[in-house]
Amino acid sequence: MRSKKKTILLDLDGVLNEYQGDYNPLYIPSMRDGTVDFLKKLSKEYEIKLFTVRDKMLAWLWLIENNLQTYISEVTNVKESAWLIVDDRCICFDGEYNKLLDSINNFKVWYKGEIN
Repeated sequence: MRSKKKTILLDLDGVLNEYQGDYNPLYIPSMRDGTVDFLKKLSKEYEIKLFTVRDKMLAWLWLIENNLQTYISEVTNVKESAWLIVDDRCICFDGEYNKLLDSINNFKVWYKGEIN
């Protein structure tokens, strides 16, 4: 019997789509190049939950319109128990608060063309 897949919470904006910081609650930007192949590969080994602040129904419609719904088990805005969270606005805590403060104070979003 195969063990249960580990869960990954995967952000929508800035990870799966072409979001550039111009949030519109009624519109989800186009899918990023490579998204289908990425999800296809990732879903073989992991359960993927879409983690987003967006309306769940709008997010599901976007997934369906882009033929991605088969790779996603759930859409949620709740931080659930997961092996990993993938987001364009996150910092990995390594146990050092001084380094964390520095990372927070100097954080730059990748799609703004700045180096993190």
